[in-house]
Amino acid sequence: MKPVALAEPGQRLSLLCIGAHSDDIEIGAGATILGWIERGVRLDVHWVVLSAAGPRAEEARSSAQAFLTGAARSTIELSEFRDGYFPYQGAAIKNWFEELKSRTSPDVILCHARGDAHQDHREVSALTWNSFRDHTILEYEIPKWDGDLSQPNLFIPASRALMERKAKLLHDHFGTQRAKDWFDAQTFMGLARLRGAECRAPDGFAEAFHARKIVVQ
Repeated sequence: MKPVALAEPGQRLSLLCIGAHSDDIEIGAGATILGWIERGVRLDVHWVVLSAAGPRAEEARSSAQAFLTGAARSTIELSEFRDGYFPYQGAAIKNWFEELKSRTSPDVILCHARGDAHQDHREVSALTWNSFRDHTILEYEIPKWDGDLSQPNLFIPASRALMERKAKLLHDHFGTQRAKDWFDAQTFMGLARLRGAECRAPDGFAEAFHARKIVVQ
């Protein structure tokens, strides 16, 4: 399938990255973000994490700064909603989203997928669509014990070098997560290799997204 570029080198792309937890954006779309910057796309990024408290706040900030090195402009915003309880904090999180919407209107939004098995991720996905009704939204995927991976319909190829860099940055910045049996380079590289095969990526790797609604001019 012939690829279509969201942004060409030298072009500006305004990007809103939304993650429930400190490492979500990096796991789901880290190579895509690194790749755009490497190709010379002028990224203007608003990076928000809803649950980042204590040590995870420092991890979130340092990781975001590393992944956004070379971006034209970046804003990193951290909140402290209680991990695992997002559905029960819905009104407060909804208000947070409405306030966020008043401050940014990006070209593309990267957020969690509707079918994600984690309750916090599903709440973020629902409120993203509820608040940003006129935007291009790409839903990233996160591998986990629950086995919720499905069939994405949008693929962004990545080089092996980009995937290795993504995996290293995740390892270096998220010390609190290294004890998890799925949090390692083999998981991240393996999923990207599968998605690369599905889209025949030139270097064999890709990140995949769910694009529920896209308007093409």
